[in-house]
Amino acid sequence: MLAAAILAATVSQAAQRPNIVFIFSDDHAAHAISAYGSVINKTPNIDRIAEGGMLFRNCFVGDSLCAPSRATVLTGKHSHENGVIDNVKKFDATQETFIRILQKSGYLTAIIGKYHLKSDPVGFDYYDILPGQGVYYNPDFINKDGQYHTHGYVTDIITKKSLDWLKQHRNDKKPFMLMMQHKAPHRPWQPGPKYLNLYRGETIPEPVDLFDDWTERNTGAQQQEMSVRKNLILDYDLKIGPAPQRLDEQQKKVWDAAYQPQNEWFKSANLKGDDQVRYKYQRYIKDYLRCIASIDESVGEVLDYLKQSGLDKNTIVIYNSDQGFFLGDYGWFDKRWMYEPSLRTPLIVKWPGVTKPGSVNTDLVQNIDFAETFLDIAGAKIPSDMQGRSIVPLLKGEHPTDWRRSIYYHYYEYPQPHHVPPQYGVRTDRFKLVRYYTINEWELFDLKADPRERHNLFNDSGYQVTKDHMLQLLEADREYYKDDTAPPVFGGPSR
Repeated sequence: MLAAAILAATVSQAAQRPNIVFIFSDDHAAHAISAYGSVINKTPNIDRIAEGGMLFRNCFVGDSLCAPSRATVLTGKHSHENGVIDNVKKFDATQETFIRILQKSGYLTAIIGKYHLKSDPVGFDYYDILPGQGVYYNPDFINKDGQYHTHGYVTDIITKKSLDWLKQHRNDKKPFMLMMQHKAPHRPWQPGPKYLNLYRGETIPEPVDLFDDWTERNTGAQQQEMSVRKNLILDYDLKIGPAPQRLDEQQKKVWDAAYQPQNEWFKSANLKGDDQVRYKYQRYIKDYLRCIASIDESVGEVLDYLKQSGLDKNTIVIYNSDQGFFLGDYGWFDKRWMYEPSLRTPLIVKWPGVTKPGSVNTDLVQNIDFAETFLDIAGAKIPSDMQGRSIVPLLKGEHPTDWRRSIYYHYYEYPQPHHVPPQYGVRTDRFKLVRYYTINEWELFDLKADPRERHNLFNDSGYQVTKDHMLQLLEADREYYKDDTAPPVFGGPSR
């Protein structure tokens, strides 16, 4: 009798645990989401998540690069602890991850789309993933039976696969965790057929520092290879060349109709100097935003299905990107730097009955917090060696007095691609300190007075007290997170 009662209580508790749909895009900058105040595009469906839940103003990554970010999300640990410090290292899938714990605690688990960690997915009852980076048109996928070919546009395919999986499991007794992971809007920003002509004839506003010459920044900024002016590739990035090889005849026809007239104009215009930079920016940013339009449509389809099926009442929907991105900001594309456009990532969470609709949080959160948050939501035990902290109290509208006062960052990949120097640093709600340890340079920014990070205050005597405090804070964070993979703050040997 007692055993039956315990079993019934366990089943009831499992039934009440919320489902989780984690929508993860690639390189989607927060300032290309209208809920974050974008001046260059509208994202009405992503905005729906914010309207029904909480938007986090200060969510950051620990390493602004694809594979390291994904490993951090799974493990709740910084790159030096989970072993993925760049896009080359293979993820050790035998280490503990939140998804394995969720699976063991009774959740049905699935990942669909971009995985990008080189090892086979572990802890998933179902997986259907892109090999490596994947491609935009007619992509291959990998499931338990091996690799196979599909036809269509990658965002649409991932969306359909995800909806099919949700429909298949809508009546299951178990709660579920679906990681719906898009390739878009990753380089080379190839839009789907539906959006190839979006923004045609419009002029997208330029960032104020599109023509930055980086003379006020560290010397590594002057040696980078990610500038709109010099490093966007005409055929690969800007589509000024043949259509991608994987397109079928009809796809190629639509593609050429969209791009060939522009390409002919460009070749005849013979643009030079700043005029060419402006043209490159428009070609780049429009394709980037067209890819996002497909993502936003996908989000709308998922939200609509959850509502139509009744799953929305007990399903948490989270929108996030693996890192930020430079949208011509500082004259750049790509990510990697600890500068704000790269460091900051969108985080929007809709949790019916728990999170107040339309709420905004400004606490410092980071992608090391996600694993702990998922486990907390599920009522599962959080391993003591995970380095983040559950944001469930924040989602409930609470403001813990002992919440972190800084976030820690460490980027490793050098010299290629993009020639961005290795760096570590710390950011508070107002100040940021960065050390470029291979070139022995520092930057200190007052983000309140200088949000575009143009004025390095490291050697400014007026900020000596702040500098000393930030140095101590950086040393403390490196010790707290057990990072000895680079020279220490105050000298001494490196690992």
